[in-house]
Amino acid sequence: MTSTRVNEIDLLRFVAALAVVFFHYAFRGYAADSMSVMPYPLLASVSKYGYLGVELFFMISGFVILMTAANGSLRDFCISRVVRLYPAYWTCCTLTFLVILAIGKPQFTATMGQYLANMTMLSGFVGVPSIDGVYWSLFVELRFYALIAIVLFFGRIHQAQVLLAFWLIISIVLEVVQIGKLRYLLITDYSPYFIAGATFFLIWQKGLSPTRLLIITISWLFALYQSINGLQGFVKHYDTPINVYIVFGIITSFFVVMMFVSLRRTGFIRHRHWFLFGVLTYPMYLLHQRIGYMVFNATYPAINAHILFWGTLTAVLISAYLVHILIERRVSLPMRRVLNNIADLTKRKVR
Repeated sequence: MTSTRVNEIDLLRFVAALAVVFFHYAFRGYAADSMSVMPYPLLASVSKYGYLGVELFFMISGFVILMTAANGSLRDFCISRVVRLYPAYWTCCTLTFLVILAIGKPQFTATMGQYLANMTMLSGFVGVPSIDGVYWSLFVELRFYALIAIVLFFGRIHQAQVLLAFWLIISIVLEVVQIGKLRYLLITDYSPYFIAGATFFLIWQKGLSPTRLLIITISWLFALYQSINGLQGFVKHYDTPINVYIVFGIITSFFVVMMFVSLRRTGFIRHRHWFLFGVLTYPMYLLHQRIGYMVFNATYPAINAHILFWGTLTAVLISAYLVHILIERRVSLPMRRVLNNIADLTKRKVR
């Protein structure tokens, strides 16, 4: 695995997560499904486009996960993913569950069985409702990890470019030939972002080539098609107009920015350390949605909406930092050692 840190990725992660937070707090919670009783019209017209932050997440994931898998070790890849995901997830899932028990009713409820199933991070695959709605994207990520793990198992990570091109072609075919199970397994609803992100890593690692540029271009066009094709459902669900050109511009900006990153042409941003932004992103994403809604529901309109909005956002950022300092920093290294020891013991027994 390459040890080179791409500083810009930390900043982009944070921007993507913040876009999602603004989408939930300023628009989504009040707009539909009775999640939040607090409107925030000051930012609603802009924040409604923040849902696209998840697509940027998936593109970044394609870049980072292929980087993580580049050394070809399935063992290292699996351990790195477990260590990266679970400590913060266990903590944030537990905190959300406790807040639901304390102030969640009547909008939000959870049972102990639901909580325990959620703690596996596999609840979405067995039909158990999530403690927090944002977990849906984790289930998408896990399917992507599974695809990478299969490639590593067969020792084909060095053929990533060919496999990415094949994945893209199959995804486009499945857009026409609707085979539900295959679409699910190949994550076709978001595959252009994962494929583009992974290809951007190949450009970052090996340089630009006509084939990589073609994969990026087709992924961009496919991503635009999917996003614009899905707007009708968004407009209907949230009863709000969406500007197609803004969506087009946002998605295109993701590809342009990632191209600059992959070509190492981001100027002073590349040489700045954005590590703090990067470490805040994951716990902030996990914590913000349902806890934020419950705080809004318990305190609005008794407390001013502006104070609630910015105060809750600040509290979530502080909480995310504490999760990183108190949990991730302390647990990750010992957890990695334990998993490596287990893997070593298993390997000896197999021999």
